[in-house]
Amino acid sequence: MAHLPEDLLARLGRLAQGEGVELVAVEVGGTARKRVVRLVLDREPGGVTLPDCELVSRQASVLLDAYDPFPGAFTLEVSSPGLDRKLYNINDFIRFEGRTVRVRMRPGWPAPRVIEGTLQGRSEGFVRVRDRAGVTQQLPEGDVLETRLAPNLEEKETPQHRGRT
Repeated sequence: MAHLPEDLLARLGRLAQGEGVELVAVEVGGTARKRVVRLVLDREPGGVTLPDCELVSRQASVLLDAYDPFPGAFTLEVSSPGLDRKLYNINDFIRFEGRTVRVRMRPGWPAPRVIEGTLQGRSEGFVRVRDRAGVTQQLPEGDVLETRLAPNLEEKETPQHRGRT
């Protein structure tokens, strides 16, 4: 996977911060012929609005064009993390401790490869998740593909009113 230069990443971060949002992730994907650069923005509290994304997109586009990090064309996408947001860094793991998450493990990990439960934290090389059986799973960070919030699971765990009275 291609990466952007550190000084460009720092400038993108400052650009976002100057607009009152946080740049939580920069992902570079696509093909060698047609790269896709994704900027993921957030703001606490309240989240990111479409006008926030548009403003950062216009400015980031100019900055990326000036740096010209790839041969050929690329597509810029700017978005919020969404309801099922991926947790990118230690601050995300601290912020969302106690929330319901879905952790996908690398291929070759013994079943189950998807662990769902309550995030207990991340430290000392492990992501800790209390599963539905109440067991805290210690998942080695090197074997975790991704950790995402699982808002739909929280709804399922909420008691529902059944029947009429």
